[in-house]
Amino acid sequence: MNPSRADVCVVAVAECFRGDGEIVANPIGTIPRIGGLLARRSFEPDLVMTDGEAMFTDVDGAVEAWNPYRTMFDVVWSGRRHVMMGGSQIDPFGNHNFAAIGDMKQPKSQLLGFRGAPGNTVNNVTSYWVPNHSPRVFVETVDVVTGVGYDRAAAAGSAATRYHELRHVVTNLCVLDFETPDHRMRLRSVHPGVTVDEVVAATGFELALPAEVPVSREPTEAEVALIAELDPKNTRGKEVPE
Repeated sequence: MNPSRADVCVVAVAECFRGDGEIVANPIGTIPRIGGLLARRSFEPDLVMTDGEAMFTDVDGAVEAWNPYRTMFDVVWSGRRHVMMGGSQIDPFGNHNFAAIGDMKQPKSQLLGFRGAPGNTVNNVTSYWVPNHSPRVFVETVDVVTGVGYDRAAAAGSAATRYHELRHVVTNLCVLDFETPDHRMRLRSVHPGVTVDEVVAATGFELALPAEVPVSREPTEAEVALIAELDPKNTRGKEVPE
């Protein structure tokens, strides 16, 4: 049985956490959560997961430790966390917006607000999940900066760069990173069945393109079974349909 596109996305999310070891993994959203749990159940057993409220839990939901709101800020400010957020807009250097579309003084659309994005991006490793890759999301300039990109972090100085790291952007089409000399967004891999041209056409700015773009890793048979166990109702398939 061929893995679904959603399964490939779950694996790509899991790979974002490879090598993290014993830090707090905070993947927000359906596919990010499944991917984070997959990483912990397979190749990153030391990852610490939260229940989204006030507890650290194991992959089965059993409570491992109390994590009140104040304590979570101690973790955030110390850099011992990898958060994966969604984004309504992302620019070539990773500046992120999910606050509003249009002029912030009188926006066309009011979205989530700033939430914890400024502190997350300055203090923690940050990755992004975008379920619908399009030029409306990947824009030359974001309308509002909620998450700090590489260019703005550098301009702000050492206080903003001490823990700042934008790792990967996983979408329904591909995986992107910032592993270029100027930290401009680069196409890291395309998902099976997707072409480089399709990704370029769905991006509203010029991507850095390597000479050869690999295909994103597909899940192993064991991972397919584990993903099905973690998500028996196939909620991932609703987020990324075939």
